[in-house]
Amino acid sequence: MNTSLKKVVIASSNVGKIREISRLLEGLGVEVVAQSDYGVADADESGQSFRENSLIKAQHAARLTGLPAIADDSGLSVKALDGAPGVYSARFAGEHGDDMANNAKLLQVLEGVDDRAAAFHCVATFVNADREPLVAEGLWLGEILHRQHGEGGFGYDPLFFVLDCGCSSAELSS
Repeated sequence: MNTSLKKVVIASSNVGKIREISRLLEGLGVEVVAQSDYGVADADESGQSFRENSLIKAQHAARLTGLPAIADDSGLSVKALDGAPGVYSARFAGEHGDDMANNAKLLQVLEGVDDRAAAFHCVATFVNADREPLVAEGLWLGEILHRQHGEGGFGYDPLFFVLDCGCSSAELSS
């Protein structure tokens, strides 16, 4: 990251994501602010991929605040559901950000399904002035549990079993 960078805006209203991204940037000497601190509403996630939505959100926050911005778009892809919920992960059950309803719907549609292989996809984008956006992509493999486990995390974390750790994502320390 550019050492002259003093402040960066997080392009999200998701408190869990803001907390996670802020924690990742600790110790870099950069002030991290939420887009809501500048009255910026969420961008319209009109992209067809995590990459497109991440870029849309970062550019939106940067344009409206005049600051460098970081956005991510992430979600859960389930093999048995042909990659769903995918980019619609936050609104899988209808209302945006209703974790309980999304988890309940996922369990319902996977009832009786043996192959519960899944992956969390995350695309993070950093936008700074007229420079080319910096994009990073990650994939976390696991499977969907038959019931929720753990109290930590948010979203699908209580249902996402991390094979390497032998527990749900919600059972991991932050």
